[in-house]
Amino acid sequence: QCTYLEIEQAERTHAVVLSRPAWLWGAEMGANEHGVCVGNEGVWTRQAVGEDEALLGMDLVRLGLERGSSAREALEVITALLERYGQGGSCKEEPVPFVYHNTFLLADRSEAWVLETAGQYWAAQRIQEGSRNISNQLSIGREITAEHPGLRQRARSQGWWSGDGEFSFAEVFSLPHQPPRMEAAKARYRAGKELLRQHAGHITAETLMAILRDKESGICVDSEGFRTAGSMVSVLPRDPALPCVHFFTATPDPSRSVFKPFVFVANPKPTPQVRSPTFPDDPAKQIPRFQSTVDRQHELYRRHQAALELMERDQERGQKLLQTLRDLEKQGLEGMNALLEGMVTPSPEELADLFFDCVEAEMKFY
Repeated sequence: QCTYLEIEQAERTHAVVLSRPAWLWGAEMGANEHGVCVGNEGVWTRQAVGEDEALLGMDLVRLGLERGSSAREALEVITALLERYGQGGSCKEEPVPFVYHNTFLLADRSEAWVLETAGQYWAAQRIQEGSRNISNQLSIGREITAEHPGLRQRARSQGWWSGDGEFSFAEVFSLPHQPPRMEAAKARYRAGKELLRQHAGHITAETLMAILRDKESGICVDSEGFRTAGSMVSVLPRDPALPCVHFFTATPDPSRSVFKPFVFVANPKPTPQVRSPTFPDDPAKQIPRFQSTVDRQHELYRRHQAALELMERDQERGQKLLQTLRDLEKQGLEGMNALLEGMVTPSPEELADLFFDCVEAEMKFY
């Protein structure tokens, strides 16, 4: 049972760790036990968005992670389900529908892909080197590695492409007049690309955390109505003997949040402080949907919000708290480096408690 649709079950699914809006089934981003990571962004294209309930892009993120043991396999899972069930339905917990199509970033230990969609049509680009970012717009031009079999025919039949010259997915399928929020996406996309370029050849987890915290570029959003709700950075060593380490904030606005490490082991300790409450009569599951609201804040979120208010109210104490949180994050990063460089070999029990312990420490500081 996905957010709106029920689909056929897979014979076997992988363990996943997800950062997700509490009201829906899917996820904004996450990782699985095989070191596959997927995240998505909303896009608007020449292909009209339908309000009919289908699979959300966020459902496809989770399905790709649950059913794909490599980035390529996750991509194949997503495109097959997209072609079969389509994408659609409101992506926001509000009575007025908010609908979009999706772009995805997929990576594992050895390769990475960008997958971009327009309705049931799609194009994918394999990333062979360097860095790549996405942000609320189509970005795959002529360098298409794989595509929907009917993609070019669709473009020709709609008069979007003459069939002459090289085919660029972004040029052909992007809207001629973008909605205002898409204009802001262009600046974010360019800024992300430039920030990655500045660190080319020596991008670390810290580099990515700093980029995700960049407010000037609009990458980190904390305005009314829209804000960065959660952030994730994953380190995927090429050596399969080393574990992948996934850092999650589990709270909004990464500039004032802590990235906490999670490592897949057999029995990770449950962390109820970052699980949102469930409701017997959930307004997201009642038809018509979203007619009432419920408080979905988890315990860490509540304490984090109170801490943000303190930071606004008492700048001196706020700065002190922020520094304490940064020190906690630094410990996690140093621990990860020691683990990946073979300087320490923590027991499975220690790794099982890792994320829980970091959340507990953060709660104590609040």
